[in-house]
Amino acid sequence: MFGVQLAGNKPQTLVPTAEVLAKEFSSTLDFVDLNCGCPIDLVFRAGSGSALLDATGKLGKIIVGMNKALGEIPLTVKIRTGVKDGKNTAHKLMPRIATEWQAGCITLHGRTRQQRYTRLADWDYIKQCVEAVRAKEAEEDLAPVPIFGGGDCFSSQDYWEKVEHSGADGIMIGRGALIKPWIFTEVKERREWDISARERLDLIRDYCEFGLNHFGSDTTGVNATRRYLCEALSFQYRYVPIGLLEVLPPKINERAPAFVGRNDLETLLASPDSQDWVKVSEMFLGPAPETWSFTPKHKSNAYNSEEGQG
Repeated sequence: MFGVQLAGNKPQTLVPTAEVLAKEFSSTLDFVDLNCGCPIDLVFRAGSGSALLDATGKLGKIIVGMNKALGEIPLTVKIRTGVKDGKNTAHKLMPRIATEWQAGCITLHGRTRQQRYTRLADWDYIKQCVEAVRAKEAEEDLAPVPIFGGGDCFSSQDYWEKVEHSGADGIMIGRGALIKPWIFTEVKERREWDISARERLDLIRDYCEFGLNHFGSDTTGVNATRRYLCEALSFQYRYVPIGLLEVLPPKINERAPAFVGRNDLETLLASPDSQDWVKVSEMFLGPAPETWSFTPKHKSNAYNSEEGQG
């Protein structure tokens, strides 16, 4: 499955973009997603992302216009619970997105724009929003639109409990997949996987192979692959092997103290030092050039910010 996500704030820009996508990629594009959830200041101040939650007139024109332009390609919409804390609006907005503007799918992140990723996602409110949409659909005798919830899913148990509690059709997994990419195997098989360090290293090797196949195996391609790998490791080091935990399942907002793994490789993969991530990359991509340096895009992910440049 392949989709494209768009962010913007003007119907006269987004609708023609949808027309181009439908014309050029009609046979390969499975969906187009409209981002109405991004909380980043640069995006919000431009009137895009979660700013559209407070511009419902404009949002409706965008969704209706993009739907018409895309034809058979579904338009999905990702939103947050609202813009400001204590002022949730999604329970009013989602029924309109589903029935009046007829989006093909809605994803609701259970936090406001102001919260960003602080505090836990509000799954009780997600349930309220799902029920509001279903009630409106029943009132108008419309088929149910798929609804996905999102926020804090970090295990198979998390996934299935949240589906059952909220009534959502599925869960969008973001940070959980960045920290433990194998979470989808856990969900599919309904189990918690005590993955070994060797198995994790095999996944890293696969990541490198995919990168080299995409970017090329020349110097430029290797450097690009190394940078993307180090970005991935800036999240994956936060994984704590479940075999070391006293309580299951793990929670995404819980940060464990520094620990020694069950072997040297497991300890290395848990290192918060960005230079160790470079060492892991060298196992598959060869020595990093002397002029090559790395700082994670999310700088809070690396304690050694003075040494992990870039």
